[in-house]
Amino acid sequence: MALRRTTKSKLYRYTVYVVLIAVAVWLIVSTDWPRIAQLYFNPEIAAKMLPGIITTALVNTLWFTAVAFAGGLLLGVILALLKLSSIGPFRWIATAWIELFRGLPAILTIFAIAFILPIGLGVPGTKLGGPVVLGLIGLILVASAYMAETIRAGIQAVPKGQTEAARSLGMSPMKTTFWIVVPQGFRIIIPPLTNEFVLLLKDTSLLFVAGSFIWSKELTNFARDASTQNANGTPLIMAAALYLIVTIPLTRFSAYLERRMSRQR
Repeated sequence: MALRRTTKSKLYRYTVYVVLIAVAVWLIVSTDWPRIAQLYFNPEIAAKMLPGIITTALVNTLWFTAVAFAGGLLLGVILALLKLSSIGPFRWIATAWIELFRGLPAILTIFAIAFILPIGLGVPGTKLGGPVVLGLIGLILVASAYMAETIRAGIQAVPKGQTEAARSLGMSPMKTTFWIVVPQGFRIIIPPLTNEFVLLLKDTSLLFVAGSFIWSKELTNFARDASTQNANGTPLIMAAALYLIVTIPLTRFSAYLERRMSRQR
């Protein structure tokens, strides 16, 4: 006799539960927990990492992220407006910029700006701010390309009636754009911009290709060097925990904003 659909669904669900529990039990029993604790959760090495991993590495990571986000946002607004311009060359320049820096891997862009650009200009990198500063500029360029498309989508999502109403009140096209359209567009794109900030926070780890001094190391670079020196993975686990401490609240905040805006619509 054929089983009913609800019975099949329950049987399938219970089977999945049993398999998952069996796998979990096998992992718990077969894993060498003392060795894992020694290699990845060593309290002595963790103590040696403090407070430097917070006061230097985490602070540098947040600082690099804030600078890259602010620079990328400023350039992104300009690029978005250029791409929406009625003047052809402006659109072509913005499109070329966006396609170039979205198409290239971020690590390649950072390397090119930090090392290839100074060679091409015939100027030592130290005179341009040093590899770390130049690498950060490369990260800003990458962020601007992604933000430009997000901002453009937000501007285009503003109802045309808002523009028509502003123009009917005698506002110039420029004033309408900067005082009416752009602010409303930013309200729409706050959640994706928050996600972009989280992505930038993680992408600061790519700055290792530019080299660094102890005062300029971000989380991943700091933890990797400490892990190599101690032949232990505890610093990497600590860095991962700090990333999660920062990124999880931000992603939850972004999800909250998305839900709130969807209800308001």
